[in-house]
Amino acid sequence: MLSEPLTLNLRTVQFTDEQFYQLCMSNPDLQVERSRQGELILMSPVGGSSGTREMELGGELYVWNRQTKLGKVFSSSTIFKLPGGGDRSPDAAWVELSRWTALTPEQRSKFPPIAPDFVLELRSRTDSLELLRSKMGEYLESGVRLGWLFNPQDQQVEVYRQGEATEVRSLPTELSGEAVLPGFVLQVERFED
Repeated sequence: MLSEPLTLNLRTVQFTDEQFYQLCMSNPDLQVERSRQGELILMSPVGGSSGTREMELGGELYVWNRQTKLGKVFSSSTIFKLPGGGDRSPDAAWVELSRWTALTPEQRSKFPPIAPDFVLELRSRTDSLELLRSKMGEYLESGVRLGWLFNPQDQQVEVYRQGEATEVRSLPTELSGEAVLPGFVLQVERFED
């Protein structure tokens, strides 16, 4: 059953970045994002199948980065303050090391004001594909260079690149990190329930 996240239209409230940060810190059990229009988006937790898939995919990214030491890997709990105006938390993300170290210690400790170089989103059973595609577009507009949207329901992965049309691949497939994640290759089998 598809359900959309609860979206609170609080555009007239105008949360400052610090107020949004404090709201999130005061409510650690809520998974909150903020759209670039200022709407608060309350996300549902994922079930076991989605949780294990998310961890496996993010784990592959972590292992590659641990070997290459080219950047920093982030979990779905990390909110990025995107240059395009939204505050988003991809299921997994990666930032190139020199871009990460250019941030101040305070910027790194709060919601980093940076677009990741790479994002990974995994559609859960209750996620709207249309909303996830919109989120991927927001990532690209904010400077994300490469993104993968995994869609287990349709046994597909969508590849998002700066300035290019979305590429849709059927599973199984092999994904390359291309120039963004040099040497990273991910074999993706069909998803099972």
